[in-house]
Amino acid sequence: MRFNLSEINELIRSRRTIYPEQFSTRKVHKEQVELLLNNAQWAPTHGNTQPWRFKVFMEEGTQKLSDFLGRAYLALTPRENQDDAKLAKMITRPLLSSVVIAVCMERQKEEKILEIEEIEAVACAIQNLHLSCTAYGLGGFWSTPKLIYSKEMNEFLGIGEKDKCLGLFYIGYPAIEWPKAHRKPLEYTTEWIIQ
Repeated sequence: MRFNLSEINELIRSRRTIYPEQFSTRKVHKEQVELLLNNAQWAPTHGNTQPWRFKVFMEEGTQKLSDFLGRAYLALTPRENQDDAKLAKMITRPLLSSVVIAVCMERQKEEKILEIEEIEAVACAIQNLHLSCTAYGLGGFWSTPKLIYSKEMNEFLGIGEKDKCLGLFYIGYPAIEWPKAHRKPLEYTTEWIIQ
């Protein structure tokens, strides 16, 4: 065996969502983020297009993101659907995080590869990112509020019209005990076709 499979199993099964409200004030350093992003880039990608793009918000950048999210939520959500608790989360979560990464998909100009396949590649990059956070003992939260799919978000991030923001990934040191979880047994999710 090339790798310790029991450690890999433990890493994959230990990955959890840890919310910014559960982060401590301890800072994540730029060098750590670079390692996380380097691992993210090793996701599978059809045609080796490597469609992932990362916009990293740290320090004062988190305030800039917070301000934008608050404005965008109020501008894009009909008044009758606005929720004060959602708005508060939108504004405070970047400020509670040491790092927020807007994970984006850059659409291939030739469009030879289906868009869904580019989205899937970026989703795999996010999984690599989250697993790397877990190995580091860092909390991670992949957030996908509706407004990230807007032209306003694309303009804020400086990405193209056909590009997409596929999530805000919040990172910080947990201030809580590492959460436990479970999954359904395999027989609930798997059909074996042998003939």
